[in-house]
Amino acid sequence: MNDQGDCASMAEFNRRDILSLFLSSPLAAVLPARARAAAADHGMTFGSPEPFNFDTLKRRAAEMAETVWQDGRSPYSEILEKIDYDAFQAIRFKKGHALWADDKGGAPVQLFHLGRYFQEPVKIHVVENGTAREILYRRSYFDLPAHHPAQKLPDDIGFSGFRLQDPSQETDWIAFLGASYFRSSGELDQYGLSARGLAIDTALQKPEEFPRFSQIWLERLEGQEGRVLVYALLDSQSIAGAYRFDCVKSGGPVMDVTCSLYPRKAIERLGIAPLTSMYWYSETNRRQAVDWRPEIHDSDGFAIWMGNGERLWRPLNNPPTTVTNAFLDENPKGFGLLQRDREFTHYQDDGVFYDRRPSVWIEPTNKWGKGQVQLVEIPTDDEIHDNIVTYWVPDDAVEPGRPLEFDYRLYWTADEPYPADLGQVVMTSTGIGGVPGQPRPKNAVRFVIDFRGEAVGTLDRDDAKPVIDLSRGTVSLTDSHPVVDQPGLYRAFFDTTVEGTDPIDMRMYIRDNSGQALTETWLYQYFPSYMDDERRS
Repeated sequence: MNDQGDCASMAEFNRRDILSLFLSSPLAAVLPARARAAAADHGMTFGSPEPFNFDTLKRRAAEMAETVWQDGRSPYSEILEKIDYDAFQAIRFKKGHALWADDKGGAPVQLFHLGRYFQEPVKIHVVENGTAREILYRRSYFDLPAHHPAQKLPDDIGFSGFRLQDPSQETDWIAFLGASYFRSSGELDQYGLSARGLAIDTALQKPEEFPRFSQIWLERLEGQEGRVLVYALLDSQSIAGAYRFDCVKSGGPVMDVTCSLYPRKAIERLGIAPLTSMYWYSETNRRQAVDWRPEIHDSDGFAIWMGNGERLWRPLNNPPTTVTNAFLDENPKGFGLLQRDREFTHYQDDGVFYDRRPSVWIEPTNKWGKGQVQLVEIPTDDEIHDNIVTYWVPDDAVEPGRPLEFDYRLYWTADEPYPADLGQVVMTSTGIGGVPGQPRPKNAVRFVIDFRGEAVGTLDRDDAKPVIDLSRGTVSLTDSHPVVDQPGLYRAFFDTTVEGTDPIDMRMYIRDNSGQALTETWLYQYFPSYMDDERRS
């Protein structure tokens, strides 16, 4: 099903500002808390030691849910407003102070300063042997220009987030910054889409709520290089939560997530394991390609592995109005936003490298029960805005006194971790229907879908056929065949003649002559309002 309409702002800040901050030269960093005397020699200051474990954090979140929410915005907003993008870039943490910058953990940590776009302080702690110490902010940690606005800030104002780096501290592979957003540079070392701790009331006729991680605890495990435990306390008007991220850098980083959620009040739409991405245009919607680059997107499709085993692929849209599609399921095996197109020439961008953007796959590791995966698509006319969101919405009511538990694994990778033994969709193209050289039928649109994989790689023309289902409209000129001189590539196409302006939901897969499915199921939502533009393309 799908809902259309306007929605509240999806983000509190510009996604490209955030991305640029991740890729800028090193910012805040600190020393290990375990050697307090040594840290003091470097000018670091820590809070008093306190016992800490995940059970303690869960109890704290449960207690918070019984109290009135407090706005966490810094009281120094007037100064922070002056730390705009350029001023933020000018802040440098003094070198040699990175947390865990030794040869034991393989994941040095740098901290981010507060600024205009990040005005809610995050308390960051270091955990060792069941004891946590808060890293206290001191302006002396940073190199600041002489007349920089941050010179007027007092000590102990907190930080805005952190990032895990490679041992060289030349690149980072995970960053938490802003609200409950976090991301990884993935297997191909290029930032792209983001994950969030939680989404609340996304794409409804009321303001979206953005929970934040108000406190974070970092723990590394001795002898396990490149593995870091991140604990986070989530807080918002409607809910409190305790999170544990078990982060491992192994090719494409993997994060095992455990979250315990405690509602403060009833929530209409709770989004579990949300992903946020950008899709402007691709070969599927050439009419929107107003930039010189052939394609611009962080993700080109949405994939879901249903609880019953069916594999679905849905090319993303830049729709004329906000649309929410829901995929009903029980105990889904996984879903994600993927970047399948890895061909540089399809993007021609050697600055931000869309061909290297990570795919993110979410694998539930406990039983999620009944619910729906929602895909939200919002119109955009530029690459600076996230306009794609997906998340799981449980069927059970979300209300006070009913804690929720969700466990899942996040893969930041080039390809989905569990590819099916089926042909995968690699391209969806649209254009005017009919036969070249003959009069074109009125209101006819051509859809061409290319599959690749062993299941379709050796097919002859008569070995299989497409199975097509439309929510409305007629189908004609249907065919499928191997693409000439392109080993492993199999093409299906059909024309659709439509009337009216309501969206058309499409479904298609390839089956052999015995009725066996040979491909994943292709889904698409077509907007007839684009038809006139297609006829001119």
